[in-house]
Amino acid sequence: MQPRQYGVFSLPVIVGALGFFVDIYDLQVFAITRISSLKELGVPDAMAKNVGEEIIIWQMMGLVVGGLAWGVLGDKRGRKSVLFGSILLYSLATIANGFVQDITTYTVLRFIAGLGLAGELGASITLTSEMLPKEKRGISSAIIATSGVMGTIVAYFVHKLSNEDWRLCYYIGGGMGLLLLFLRMSVLDSGLYSSVKKGGVPMGNLMMLFTRRERFIRYFRAIIIGLPVWYVIGILITFSNEFAKQFGITDFDQPTSLMWQYVALAFGDMSAGFLANHLKSRKKTLYVYYTILTIFIILFFAFKGGGSATNMYLLCMGLGFGAGISVLYITMSAEQFGTNLRATAAISIPNLVRGFLLPMLLLFQFLRSEIAFNDYITAAWVVGIIVMICGWMAVYFTKETFGKELDFLESDGG
Repeated sequence: MQPRQYGVFSLPVIVGALGFFVDIYDLQVFAITRISSLKELGVPDAMAKNVGEEIIIWQMMGLVVGGLAWGVLGDKRGRKSVLFGSILLYSLATIANGFVQDITTYTVLRFIAGLGLAGELGASITLTSEMLPKEKRGISSAIIATSGVMGTIVAYFVHKLSNEDWRLCYYIGGGMGLLLLFLRMSVLDSGLYSSVKKGGVPMGNLMMLFTRRERFIRYFRAIIIGLPVWYVIGILITFSNEFAKQFGITDFDQPTSLMWQYVALAFGDMSAGFLANHLKSRKKTLYVYYTILTIFIILFFAFKGGGSATNMYLLCMGLGFGAGISVLYITMSAEQFGTNLRATAAISIPNLVRGFLLPMLLLFQFLRSEIAFNDYITAAWVVGIIVMICGWMAVYFTKETFGKELDFLESDGG
């Protein structure tokens, strides 16, 4: 008997969209409250940049560890268990963040929140990809991704309307997550997963990603494809206030740039999903968005942020739209791997992409040091060149996955 297939506006998609909304709210709330929270906690302005980078690094480390752990659990125990457990963990950690009184506790809780945040998106995409007809997978993923990025916009307005009460931002984020748990209870696991699980097939063997060269390269390429997204979010936008200073732009507000970037990112993710359906190709769509992103990175540096705060906000929007490929590379990640390894891959890949922000930040720090370029702007665009070249190459060597049947397994014997 064929597993039941759902529509693009079915309960699993709606719950996945709401879950990712809360996920992104909690993931980006530190980027939005970074300046106000560090200031209240007594961090000197001269140290705020480095302390902020360190907290982000620890949060990303939590995402990497959590991505691997939740991925394996998603194949061994089911996609639903990941959705339930991950949101409970990051909701409690986010609420606790509102009570911190020192930087050490702040950092530890952002690491724990990262552990929880790691499971949401990949599990939702895996679940809906297995539940929906192959022709609708991209559209459902676009709906989930677009709803998710709206979480940043809400976090921005909560921060602004509360007179930058950063603690309230954390309380609201954690509270929304706990409310979402009740909706999670009504979502079932996919019929495709359940049928494979009953067949006694070994599930969620993390080492299988490394036992065959072809499968490991397939996995590694999927990670590299997503790096430009976090180069934009984690470096150009998160530290856009620092770039504004370097460009000589005054009256620039970093949370505002983050908000406008995510508005554009929402449109990018949605339009990418529909364009891929129109072209019947995820690869061609990636080429289109990589081209847009490359153009705006060049404009960002060549015209020094546009010379004014307004122009820099517009450039941040262009960067956001071009970086709207999360829906593509995560859906491709789910489609490239068999049912017994699909959650392991699809959950860990976006979190390893986020985790690669750590080496990008370390490279950025090295290149702007006195033993390298000793220049903030030069270091940033050199990192961008490296990331974009790697991304273009990864897309070129990746096979097309649009319309691929997902009823297959991974085995060590090929």
